Amino acid sequence: MYLRLGLILTILFILTGCTTPVTDSRIRVVATTGPIGDIVQAIAGDRVALRTMLGPGIDPHTYVATESDLFALQEARLILYNGLHLEAGLARVFAAINRSGRIPAIAVAEAVPEGLLLRWEEGDKAYDPHVWHDPQRWRYAVEAVRDALIAVDPAGSAIYRQRSEQYLTELQTLDTELRALATRIPPEQRILVTAHDAFQYFGHAYGFRVEAVQGISTASEASAADIRALTELVVSNRIPAIFVETSVSPRTIEAVQSAARAAGHEVRVGGELFSDSLGDPDSPAGTYFGMMRHNMQTIVAALAPAGS
Repeated sequence: MYLRLGLILTILFILTGCTTPVTDSRIRVVATTGPIGDIVQAIAGDRVALRTMLGPGIDPHTYVATESDLFALQEARLILYNGLHLEAGLARVFAAINRSGRIPAIAVAEAVPEGLLLRWEEGDKAYDPHVWHDPQRWRYAVEAVRDALIAVDPAGSAIYRQRSEQYLTELQTLDTELRALATRIPPEQRILVTAHDAFQYFGHAYGFRVEAVQGISTASEASAADIRALTELVVSNRIPAIFVETSVSPRTIEAVQSAARAAGHEVRVGGELFSDSLGDPDSPAGTYFGMMRHNMQTIVAALAPAGS
């Protein structure tokens, strides 16, 4: 449910053009998610003052802006969000900002060509927003961030172009590394079971069948039928491990684990995956690249045959 007061305040700020005096000469940028903030920090560095709204463990599907978020948005020179309905609780705020035309608000995941987006079954023209789990698709978001920064800060264009090229090269290296790791799991055993359906792009990129208790949005509740169906899958395929997520309650995965045990199959929780956020800033998963490596390494350690 939206914070009506917060939405009203935001719209008033946008329409009236009210601003708080800012002494910092850097470009103020607001990014909603950790993966987007990682791009900004890497290619803009000290040229920007970055605020990332959704920190470690925060679920973007249900997030509602705080008062401090609203002030940060009002003061920003540039707002970068994922789009594709990921930040559903902020949709009306971003729509109001875009209508005003005062502050650029760019949905970076919507830069991915439509033919590379995966459809969300719950809507005819809705797409899965979790595109960052495939580095090859995420490159389009990097280019969108670069172009948005150049538009608001032309003087930094050479820096943004050079650093974005470096980031894109690192994405290619990451993709090659992840593909090599995935080969340690035989193709028929690449069945990834998670709490909510955030890893379809990952599955497409690295040859995994992805199944989840909840749907693409965590706003939808898992039913007893969902848990039964997933338990049958786990038991019939003798899946050795299933995974919890840092931004989703573990209770549904624990329910599948208990139900599988009752059916005579012991399945362990193979680890914790980062589905919708990065890790703590001072941890290896605190960057996009570290998060992606953590996820693949955790999956391989749990699903690969012993000695592979």
